[in-house]
Amino acid sequence: MAKRVLSISYDQSLLLTRRFLLEQAGFQVISAEGFVEAIEKCDAEGREFDLIILGQTIPRKDKERIIAHTQERCPSLVLALLKSDESPVQGADYSVEASDPNVFLATVRRMIEAENQSRPTQKAF
Repeated sequence: MAKRVLSISYDQSLLLTRRFLLEQAGFQVISAEGFVEAIEKCDAEGREFDLIILGQTIPRKDKERIIAHTQERCPSLVLALLKSDESPVQGADYSVEASDPNVFLATVRRMIEAENQSRPTQKAF
């Protein structure tokens, strides 16, 4: 069964690109554009997600708010995608710079594999 991913961004074109990459890699993707839609999807389907991805276009304060909300309602791993000068996001399981699609997909795969063994601690790649 395909792993389910909630992909969140404030940029529609990045959501579509990320969805394409993830679906080509065999994941089932649910996209949410913006904070409100992300919270709605989390509340409606949260226990069904294996991974939540926070896009680099999301302001840091919103990333932290989404993480705080998901910790209560969506017991899923959280991957925070970063801009090149951004530090890891507190509360995310992993934080990675979003510039290379291959690094992004490798990180997603490692997170899913690690989740099958045990929930990882905060790491930056």
